[in-house]
Formats: sequence, C-alpha cells, structure tokens
Amino acid sequence: MASCPTGGGLAETMERTMLFVDLTTAARLEAAQAWRGVYYALAHGSLEPASQSTVLAVAGGQVIYSGPGLPVNRAIGLGMGAPATAEDLDSIEEFFRSRGERPQIDLCPLADESLLALLREHNYGIARFANVLVCPLPQSIPPTVSLGAAEVRRAKPDEADLWLRVVAQGFSGSETPPEADLRILAPNFYSENALCFFAWLDGEPAGGGAMYTHDRVAEFGGASTRVAYRRRGVQTALLYHRLAAAYAAGCDLALVVTEPGSASQKNVERAGFRLAYTKTIMDLAT
Repeated sequence: MASCPTGGGLAETMERTMLFVDLTTAARLEAAQAWRGVYYALAHGSLEPASQSTVLAVAGGQVIYSGPGLPVNRAIGLGMGAPATAEDLDSIEEFFRSRGERPQIDLCPLADESLLALLREHNYGIARFANVLVCPLPQSIPPTVSLGAAEVRRAKPDEADLWLRVVAQGFSGSETPPEADLRILAPNFYSENALCFFAWLDGEPAGGGAMYTHDRVAEFGGASTRVAYRRRGVQTALLYHRLAAAYAAGCDLALVVTEPGSASQKNVERAGFRLAYTKTIMDLAT
C-alpha cells in the first residue's frame, strides 16, 4: 500500500489499519462466523435439549437458534457469492417467528446486492454494527511486545468446569459469577471446532480464551481475565498463543469481531489484526 508523506498522526493510523479484502476472503470470514454459531447451537442442544437449538442452511449461509434471547440467534453468511431470494427471506422469518424471536440478519458489505434489496423491501432496520478484523498467519511477536509472566496452555477435556468458571469470572468481574453466565458459556467449550486455553499467573488460572476453526480460518473469542490479574499481560499472552496455535492447526487467517472503536479492537490491532470490513446486523422492525 502506498504511503502518504506524513510526520505521523491520522495518515499513519489509516495505513496501519486498512486492508484489502475481496469477496472470496470475505466469504471465508463469514462462513467461519456462521459455523461457529452452528457448532455452538449443536453443543447447546446436546447439553440442554430443552433449548430446542437448531440451525437452517439458507442462501449460502446459516440461520441459528440456540434458545430464547441469545445473541447467537441470527442469520450469518447470506448471499456471499450468490443472490438471496424472497423465498430465502421468508424461510428465515418463519424460522425465527415460529420460535418467538425477532429475525436478525448479518449483512456483509460484500454480500450480493440482492440481499440488501430484500431487507429494504421487508422494512429491516439497523440494529448495530460489528467490525470484522483479520490477521494473516503466521504472525510474529513484535520486539516491542512483552508477553509477561503468564503461562498459556490448552484446557484439557476434564477442565471444562474450571475454564467456564474462570472465563465467567472475568466477564462478570465477580469471583461468584451467575449460574446463567456459566450456562451461556458452556457450549463454547464443548463446540466441535473449539480449542480453549488458560493463562496462569502465580500458580492460579488468571484468564481464559478460545478459538474456533473452519476452512483454515480461526475465530478468536470467549477471552477474559479475572479482576485480580488484570493489567499483567494475560490477554496479550492469550492472543499471541492463539495466533501460534491457529497457524499450527493449519489456518492462514485469524479473525476477531469487535464493537467499532472499542478497546478490544485497539488491542487486537496492536497484535497485527487489520479491519477487513464493518458489517451491519439488521433486524425486522416491529
């Protein structure tokens, strides 16, 4: 990418954060996110059959339901390389309405234009935005980055309860997280495509994180640090360890989804992630 003459500031920031992503790459990124949702729903259905978790393949993407009110209840990866039809949208709307959910659809800016046209016709509105950031692999650790004293290792199958508790403690900011948090997190550990990790400090589990692989793309998520161990490099260590693990697993891209302009986005950009695109989560107006 050609650089502009500058002494620093905005131009350098833009050069550092911008990345060209074509339709083929965007389709892989959307598919990775969709299949993370699929495996979450399948795991949730196995752990809690009463959730009635289920999925539906539509318009090249996946429509996911995993229990009332969960954020995973969305249609992801639609129209990536092929048009979406009115029949597709009817199927999605019936899928959600029959389960008491408002239809939500991820709209990638590289999706076929037919999808946006359909959403307009059906009076969908913007619910929120999400930044999709990507890091080509392998990714080396910059000399300016210190991983600190945290020791990162993969969680063993019999450490599910410990991993869930540690990650829930980090997200809730409490050593006694609500039981509901543990139940929502549980499918992340048991998902077929999940690899989960601990970061240890002072002989204690200080934090945890996970990655989910599909078609040589590793999506990172489910990462948190217990309050007593924050600002000691736990998340940095988890991030770089997962980058290495993703490459070792045969992946050539790592993926993170963040809120635009968030601290999470800033942190992963420091590790080499770059903005691929901002997508829009659309929902049906009532």
